[in-house]
Amino acid sequence: MVYNLNRGIGWASSGVEYAQAYRAGILRKLGVESRFVFTDMILTENIECLTKNIGFSDDEIIWLYTFFTDFSIAPCTYTLEQLEETFANGVPEKEVSGRAICYRFPEENLYVMAYLTKDSQTCIQHTEYISRGNLLRKDYYFDRKVFSEYFAPKDGRGKLYMRRFFNRDGSEAYTEMTSGKESVFRMGSDIIGSKEQLISRMIQAFDFKKGDVVIMDRSTEIAHSVFRHKGGAKLAVVIHAEHFNAAMTDDDNILWNNYYEYEFTNADDIDVFISSTDIQADILRRHFLKYYGKSPRIVTIPVGSLDSLTYPREERKPFSMITASRLASEKHLEWLVCAACAAKKKIPELTLDIYGKGSGEEGLAELIAKKKASDYIRLCGHVDLTDVYPHYAVYASASTSEGFGLSLMEAVGAGCAMIGFDVNYGNVTFIGHRVNGYRIPYRENAAKEAVKGLANAMVRMFRKADITQFSEASYKTASRFLTDEVRDAWKTLLEELVGK
Repeated sequence: MVYNLNRGIGWASSGVEYAQAYRAGILRKLGVESRFVFTDMILTENIECLTKNIGFSDDEIIWLYTFFTDFSIAPCTYTLEQLEETFANGVPEKEVSGRAICYRFPEENLYVMAYLTKDSQTCIQHTEYISRGNLLRKDYYFDRKVFSEYFAPKDGRGKLYMRRFFNRDGSEAYTEMTSGKESVFRMGSDIIGSKEQLISRMIQAFDFKKGDVVIMDRSTEIAHSVFRHKGGAKLAVVIHAEHFNAAMTDDDNILWNNYYEYEFTNADDIDVFISSTDIQADILRRHFLKYYGKSPRIVTIPVGSLDSLTYPREERKPFSMITASRLASEKHLEWLVCAACAAKKKIPELTLDIYGKGSGEEGLAELIAKKKASDYIRLCGHVDLTDVYPHYAVYASASTSEGFGLSLMEAVGAGCAMIGFDVNYGNVTFIGHRVNGYRIPYRENAAKEAVKGLANAMVRMFRKADITQFSEASYKTASRFLTDEVRDAWKTLLEELVGK
């Protein structure tokens, strides 16, 4: 069994979750049984919606909060009709507002809000019980109630103080008492003093054996328990981001990325570190040798792969650019918007489509409106881009740090010409300067310079470059990341780890 450990997942998942989804596909092709473990409390959607959305199977998912119950991960199928059957005094009139349905019980000073799932008109994700303006309880469902949250009034709001997790027959599996920051769990006669201890109990229950492989994608709250209870399993750590802070590193000391510091400090207990690029693997080797005098095993396996190269079914849209990422500040999408506006003055036909979701969406929409650019810069949301990339001539990125860059890989796999900064690690892997695009010099804290560089690259791309030649070079680059190659790398590593 291969266990893959992570924390959370969302509609706007990071590259870590997409890397896991790619890995799940590879492991299926190899016939290797795997589980993907998530430890964050997820409330806004059923975790099953989020994991299925990026390609996991339900039986591959383990969630900390249902692990100690007899529920398996499943879609929400609990219906409004089933909810209404629980109302002792009959069903009152319903008020419908989008995905929310309100049931009012004036004689009891109570109303119940039922929130439908994203794609259903009858199935419920959760309900809220409100009395005299005070939130009392929330119930969350799969095909029946999975857990409930309980609230008490404080400072005019409902403050969460308890969660009860149920078995399928409605009996209580365990209880969480919480102050909001700290939690204590009661499981039968056992008291579990923290979430980290609850994770430890789950890790111990896995009962890792020889032949098992544990892959840590995120380790906060998890790593200590894995080291303690890894048993006969082999332990791997995937490096998804820059592993150190260059500005705070000198000849005598290195400042590791705090997400990896614990594993690096305990490198003797790690069987293999997995980097997604040769460049990062080489730098990490030098760092271990220089600062620790150690040479742990480090291998390169791309965190993503391409089942095939994708080609346009018709001519690519002229002067078109695409970018795809979480709409987050570290992606610097506002720089792309400003650069496209500047380049538009010299390339009147230029367009930019931005795909993805995230917390920065509202700010980007406001910027596009302020620039009066909505007729040529669009926010296109989160969609499957497999057949979308080939419609575009150019992929543009303003990110200044990519451990790998799954969207970069997908773009070269669709033959897009590329624009991005000359930064490690994804850009130098996928963008060959003047080969399949342009890498732009980058200095920290120089936003105006960055925007100017992006704009100049856009103009140069559409005025001077041979985009067809760049496209052919992108396909050549992408051929190194075909699934067969990545599958063979995983097969070799797993066989070496388990001794086959």
